[in-house]
Amino acid sequence: MGSRQDIGFAAVARLAGVSPGTVSNALNRPEKVAAATRARILAAIEELDFVPNRAASALRLGTSRLIGLVVPEITNPFYAAIASAVTEEAARLGYVVALCVSHDDADRELAWFDTLAEQRAAGVLVVPRGADRDRLRRLRMVGARLVLVDRVTEPEEGCSVAVDDVAGGRIAVEHLVTSGIRDLVIVNGDPEIPQCRDRSRGAYEAAAAAGVAIRELVLPEMTTAAGAAAGRALAQAPPRGVFCANDLIAVGVVRSLVDAGVRVPDDVTVVGYGDLEVAELARVPLTTVEQPKDRVGRAAVDALVAELTGGDAHEHKASVFPPRLIVRRSAP
Repeated sequence: MGSRQDIGFAAVARLAGVSPGTVSNALNRPEKVAAATRARILAAIEELDFVPNRAASALRLGTSRLIGLVVPEITNPFYAAIASAVTEEAARLGYVVALCVSHDDADRELAWFDTLAEQRAAGVLVVPRGADRDRLRRLRMVGARLVLVDRVTEPEEGCSVAVDDVAGGRIAVEHLVTSGIRDLVIVNGDPEIPQCRDRSRGAYEAAAAAGVAIRELVLPEMTTAAGAAAGRALAQAPPRGVFCANDLIAVGVVRSLVDAGVRVPDDVTVVGYGDLEVAELARVPLTTVEQPKDRVGRAAVDALVAELTGGDAHEHKASVFPPRLIVRRSAP
């Protein structure tokens, strides 16, 4: 059985007396379809209620100024900062952003993709839950432009904007081992999350290069509460150094260590990741790996608009920003 979109295209094509490909061009590349043909297609769309009326109105104008932004969470300060940068840059360029929260659920993420397709969004910026390329191709199948945020992809698969998380994990552990630390723990999130996997990879590479023992503690979620639980466990037999896969985890770890009477950084040094606002405000201000969130958000919008306006001449590219270490009191 075909998808809902396939069935819709076929029905519109039959009613308008054209091919499904012509329907697709009328929706996504209207300049390629004769005005009279496009008028028949739009009439068929309205008769079949294939898309909402407001989307059909946008089609009459031959353009859409709507950009979708799909993020796993908005309560996470990292995604909130990305959303802020995206909306500011989009507004500067004359676009409106629809913020869609997937709650880290693959089915909900797909549902948002369907909704944005129905609304004829000009394109979508997505922080994908995982690395399932088939899911991420779904919007492209109906002609939408898609830019991955906080995820690197091959240029032939589309544009992407991210931070080099392997390098970030590496510089975090290098900072710890150059301080003489030989006993190291990584407190990480789900290894199915590519960012967690990349940060861990960089950390292990740096530890191996220095000949340092390293072990990994995997948490069910990357929150302050989960970090606090990890900190209580670590306080039973404290390692000399801890690298946390994000700042929320690190804040929780530090809080539990201090509550247990473990001195940070004298007994245990801690490095976080992200340089969120909570890092500087933590009980012991965090040394952390900075992610240039504002630059990532703006670059993602610019990449999408370049694809929207570049036509067939557009060339996909992967933009990767280097991270840098911010040194504070938790790991001097």
